Amino acid sequence: MSIQPPFGRLITAMVTPFNKDGAIDWDGVATLAQHLVDTGHDGIAVNGTTGEAPTTKSSEKLEIIKVVKSVVGEKITVLSGAGDNETAYTVEQAKRSQEAGADALLVVTPYYNKPPQAGIEAHFRAVAAATDLPIMMYDIPGRTGVEIESDTIVKLYESVDNIVALKDAKGNIAATSWVIKRSGIPVYSGDDILNLPFLSVGAVGFVSVCGHTAGLELKEMLNSWFAGNAPRALEIHQQLLPVFTGTFRTQGAILTKAAMSLMGLPGGTTRLPLVDATDAQIEQLRKDLIAGGITLKN
Repeated sequence: MSIQPPFGRLITAMVTPFNKDGAIDWDGVATLAQHLVDTGHDGIAVNGTTGEAPTTKSSEKLEIIKVVKSVVGEKITVLSGAGDNETAYTVEQAKRSQEAGADALLVVTPYYNKPPQAGIEAHFRAVAAATDLPIMMYDIPGRTGVEIESDTIVKLYESVDNIVALKDAKGNIAATSWVIKRSGIPVYSGDDILNLPFLSVGAVGFVSVCGHTAGLELKEMLNSWFAGNAPRALEIHQQLLPVFTGTFRTQGAILTKAAMSLMGLPGGTTRLPLVDATDAQIEQLRKDLIAGGITLKN
């Protein structure tokens, strides 16, 4: 089975840099987008978990799309998170994101409500019907409280034309294996430390967080794997284990922003309820990044 990646293979869920007063650092947004272009990315996902989407206004989300799109142009794909726990809001956000210039949508399972599978299916169908953009479903039950079950994934992929991929952060590779076998849906790993295992069961690429720091290495891992050089892909995976572990010692956006600052890039601050990394956390992160072969400037 040869499954084609609809958005390329390497996508990173980009952080949103904030100034100390809480406002978005728009120059920083542009700089980070260019950094991801320069480190081999095929796509950038904005307004997602790592972008602190729960704390940004709809108007800010739309401006983030516009700024990133102005930097990357047609060179790489810009996906925008449009998911919410209310279907009507998600539909409107999907429409607005398309108008703002997004190339595709990343739509998470409705969270907190814990809807049954019939509700999840109806939610995705309503969003897909409201836009012409291709949609990547996002399955992350650790955050949403409910998974997209395998039968639901298969049914949606096979019956909705613009549902074209799945970001899988469920951590159940056995279930994902069956979904890929049954439907051929393009799956993107949503958990960096499982990137290589996901490739081994048929995933087409990554929606990464560690792509901020290790984009070139992750691109080489992908190229090696799809060129048939599994030993080199494994070597890179093992080299990056300290980065994968270190980035998530606390919440991923917190330490990714700290990592950007260590690399001389505009990570910026977080918005509550997230809090910035402590000095001790930053020092541990420094050790983790160096152990993974990442070059730091600060």
